[in-house]
Amino acid sequence: MKVIFIGDIVGSTGRKAIKETLPRLKSKYTPDIIIANAENSASGRGITRGIARQLFEMGVHGITMGNHTWDNKEIFEFIDDEPRMIRPANFPPDTPGRGYTIIKAGGKQLGIVNLQGRTFLPAIDCPFRKVDEIMDELKGKVNCVLVDFHAEATSEKIAMGWHLDGRASMVVGTHTHVQSNDDTLLPGGTAYLTDTGMVGSYEGVLGMQRDAVLYKFQTQLPARFQVCEGKWHFHAVYVDIDDQTGRAKKIEKIRMYEDEWHME
Repeated sequence: MKVIFIGDIVGSTGRKAIKETLPRLKSKYTPDIIIANAENSASGRGITRGIARQLFEMGVHGITMGNHTWDNKEIFEFIDDEPRMIRPANFPPDTPGRGYTIIKAGGKQLGIVNLQGRTFLPAIDCPFRKVDEIMDELKGKVNCVLVDFHAEATSEKIAMGWHLDGRASMVVGTHTHVQSNDDTLLPGGTAYLTDTGMVGSYEGVLGMQRDAVLYKFQTQLPARFQVCEGKWHFHAVYVDIDDQTGRAKKIEKIRMYEDEWHME
């Protein structure tokens, strides 16, 4: 099974990058399933029903979220009815939506799980204990599982990679918007990357207009952050998984820039 996981999509600039890159990514990698983190896809905070529909129409098969899941209130109108979108599973019980699902496409099946870290983020339920419960529930249903760990601390993400080595096919991080350079195949067969990066403007700060961010850092006064509409960069990761064993065979980072990108 060939899987592409796309890092945090930030606003209209990120959605533009998805539209421009996906056709050629599909041509080069021929992925069976494409998953994307879209918690910042609506003006940098949250997601709307229309944006989710747009991403699905462009070829994304499943959507993961994070700490900005609830920032756009429209999500409460559709999250329970959209089985292809998940939010962090370790939100408290009775939270709307679901924390994991099974994506079916091209004759393949992939379990996807969303978790949120607790270091430097709100102290919600334990992601390690929660993922153990989910992996037990998925056992026997799917061989291949992707875990998106939306977390701030690199140590917490690395710990999760080791915690799931040999149980998840791939553990990929999101949230920091900066692609890390530690893509590896762990001994148990899990493909691991601390942070996948982002899809949005590289002329801003983490996809937002840099002047407002600089103002806040320099003055410590409130500032309104808006999505930067400058040229985009695109970060994702490609993983090839053995369908029968669920073990990853290959992991490859993907990084492209609007003004210089090309593919063979």
